[in-house]
Amino acid sequence: MWEQSGHDVRLDWGGEGVAALGRECAVLVVVDVLSFSTTTDLVVGRGGRVLPVRWRDERGIALARAAGATIAGEGAFTLRPSSVTEIPPATLLALPSPNGATLCDAAAATGAHVLAGCLRNASAVAAKAHGFGGPVGLVAAGERWGVNIFGDGETFGPLRPCVEDQVGAGAIAAALARLGRSLSPEAALAARSVDVTALAECVSGRELTESGHGRDVALAARLDVSDAVPVLNEGVLA
Repeated sequence: MWEQSGHDVRLDWGGEGVAALGRECAVLVVVDVLSFSTTTDLVVGRGGRVLPVRWRDERGIALARAAGATIAGEGAFTLRPSSVTEIPPATLLALPSPNGATLCDAAAATGAHVLAGCLRNASAVAAKAHGFGGPVGLVAAGERWGVNIFGDGETFGPLRPCVEDQVGAGAIAAALARLGRSLSPEAALAARSVDVTALAECVSGRELTESGHGRDVALAARLDVSDAVPVLNEGVLA
């Protein structure tokens, strides 16, 4: 029941969603629109690579540094999409986040193909996921109570489902439906909710805009403007 068996495309939330969907799905798509997946799309679209790092994982940061990665937050590049629009091609960016990066690591442990999806690359990611065959699990990251949108809060609270990831996962679900895939009720409801204008008015969008990061919301709210498809391979999205 929890795996939404019998449907080609399924949707659930957070780490628990990874665990449930990962038991049957051949593909897991991590959707963290504000901002991990959007930033990853922009980096990969410019020919770079992203190394997802679990939140506050000092060992992960040390390994990334040893691999020659640029560490987000230690220079010009951060989790904010607007910070990477001119990132040099071939950059390996270690990108810690409490949601998207952490979920990518968890998803990889299931043995499924792992992709990072957002509004910008929704149709491209859907096509790639469809090509792998087998059930597709859409994992809407959600936010965390007590952690702000760029993950620099002091606490790590429970999951808060959010509009932006519902809309992002819905856009990918809708694209998969156009490819002939059947949707679970959860995925179908998300597919009917796609409204990019909602990002500016939802809680997360307002938080960013009121903090002076409205450009990040605008970058995240663009639908199907990218052909980049970040696929996790040996711990790196490229």
